Amino acid sequence: MNLHEYQGKEILAQHGVSVQRGYVIQDKKNTQKIAKKLEDETGTKWFVVKAQIHAGGRGKGGGVKIAKNKSELDKIVSKILGMHLITPQTSLQGKLVKKVLVAEDVYYTGESDPEEFYISILLNRKTGKNMIMYSSQGGMDIESVAEETPHLIFYEDIDPQLGILPFQARKIAFNLNLSGLAFKEMVKFITLLYRSYISSDASLFEINPVLKTSDNKILAVDSKVSIDDNSLFRQKEYASWRDLDEENPVEIEAKSVGLNYVDLDGNVGCMVNGAGLAMATMDLIKQSGGEPANFLDVGGTADAKRVETAFRLILKDKNVEAILVNIFGGIVRCDRVAMGIVDAFKNLGSSINVPIIVRLEGTNAEKAKEIIDQCGFKVYSATEFKEASDKIQELIG
Repeated sequence: MNLHEYQGKEILAQHGVSVQRGYVIQDKKNTQKIAKKLEDETGTKWFVVKAQIHAGGRGKGGGVKIAKNKSELDKIVSKILGMHLITPQTSLQGKLVKKVLVAEDVYYTGESDPEEFYISILLNRKTGKNMIMYSSQGGMDIESVAEETPHLIFYEDIDPQLGILPFQARKIAFNLNLSGLAFKEMVKFITLLYRSYISSDASLFEINPVLKTSDNKILAVDSKVSIDDNSLFRQKEYASWRDLDEENPVEIEAKSVGLNYVDLDGNVGCMVNGAGLAMATMDLIKQSGGEPANFLDVGGTADAKRVETAFRLILKDKNVEAILVNIFGGIVRCDRVAMGIVDAFKNLGSSINVPIIVRLEGTNAEKAKEIIDQCGFKVYSATEFKEASDKIQELIG
């Protein structure tokens, strides 16, 4: 489950991690009240306005602005609230901004220049351990750092039984070229950040930038936090923070009926049982000249009702030109799936306006093929991967 920046910062603050302070505004009428409150608490005269959407690259899309006074703040908040923000991580339509974070200015002048770092914590699947990934080159262009200067990105695996050890936190601070008070503050920051990651059952912490201020404090200026969905039963507070407006409505509906669905940008819908077979099916679609429109795993109990529901979900995507059903009948019987497809046609009627290619292999596969071939609907049966691939190519051109 993805969180907004302000929610991620709240988790960090709960665990003692220093963050850039701010308040969320959903109604521009509250702008001046929030500005005064923030000024009284932090002493800031400048304000940073950040669009709160689930997408990176907000600054490049115009979703992060600095207001040098309260009058300017009103104009910026009014401009960002309600806009459709387009970033490198959104669709061409962008995302509607329904809330903004107004935060203190932390790039003030002082005894030294501010410095930006990149720090993230995630699972290293190769080692089976949590990993801290960090770089001295934080900020908006971190992607180009990874591409052009990968030697500036460091990795530190953390033993899950021991947790982060003092020498590891010191090593990270050393590799970030810090010294004196800033070094000590970074050691503390890293230690608390990792503890926060573990305590919150997160699957990702990405802090970019982590800022060394001009007076050598270490702050989280931004936060990207994902909580493991499997832990939400014991993280009830965080579960209540879920913003359904930021999620795909079809994916939400699929989850509510127990289907694994991920929306993609292609033109061939696919319905499969098993994640591995789903990945292979998407490769098959690409090899046949199409692009997968979704990842949809109906699971091992692909009965008639689930099949019909899956069709309804796929057909909500107006870009779908054909649907490939690829089921291997181990636990599930192929003839039951075939009956589900026929029943779906009967119930959905004219709303099924695209051809369907069905490949059913396994238990009662021959009976299933017979049902499909005799149903009288616009359904094409296939027994081999190659046959299904050729049929897709033929139907979508």
